[in-house]
Amino acid sequence: MPGSLWSSYVVSAGRGWLVEPEDYSLEYVDARGELQGPLGVMWSTRFEAARQVRAFPSYRGQRNFPGWYWAATSGELVGFESWVELGHLMRLDSEPDVVAVASQPFRLSWRPGDQARRVSHTPDYFVRRRDGSAVVLDVRPDDRIEPEDAVKFAATAAACTVVGWDFERVGVLDPVLAANLRWLSGYRHPRVRREPVVAGLRAVFAHPRGLLAGARAVGDPVAVLPVLFHLLWCRELAVDMEAGLLSAATTVRPASAVAEEASGDAGASEAAVAG
Repeated sequence: MPGSLWSSYVVSAGRGWLVEPEDYSLEYVDARGELQGPLGVMWSTRFEAARQVRAFPSYRGQRNFPGWYWAATSGELVGFESWVELGHLMRLDSEPDVVAVASQPFRLSWRPGDQARRVSHTPDYFVRRRDGSAVVLDVRPDDRIEPEDAVKFAATAAACTVVGWDFERVGVLDPVLAANLRWLSGYRHPRVRREPVVAGLRAVFAHPRGLLAGARAVGDPVAVLPVLFHLLWCRELAVDMEAGLLSAATTVRPASAVAEEASGDAGASEAAVAG
């Protein structure tokens, strides 16, 4: 990160506080133990490989459901602290641009203004994209964000901007999307893939057609459908994941056609804005 960029930032972190960029500190854990330093020095660490900086609590009567999810993207177990987090973890794991995800990757702290007490926040996930860029993710339903939480999210977003990371605060996934992801996640493991069947499915779905009809055109649905669901998970074939629950009649298309449509829509929007 260029030093001139770093020294030019003064970050507003809500409630009239000013946090100088050099006042951000970061702690994380790896095989050597817990490490700490200024954000401006530590930002280039591979946080996608970091260990959880905090453990999930577990107690009788607990209302949230922590656990571990096997990520096909990295072949590693990744923690989640609620069903809402699990939904986003599955979403990230199915996105082709994502190569790794770490849970509770670091603890960010800062001193608001001239206050003596430091404030800290641990984001839920650190996401590494295929192009090397990064996203810091906080998962919190809209109706559970208190004023203090909003301040921490704002300060974290500002810190991410300083070092060139994206920041997202996300809430509850669309229920249809979440249900479809849960179903397809059962077929995410590479062992499901059968290359002769993959070739047949790609040929059959070179043009849009119904899910079950296409599977039957390749062979016995009992053998073909798991491979088809795997390709949908990997986004090698595509469906509208939010239009409705997956069914025999769901239209399956080549992923390239979906990408071209998205590119065309983006171009049309830009043209409309330009007038």
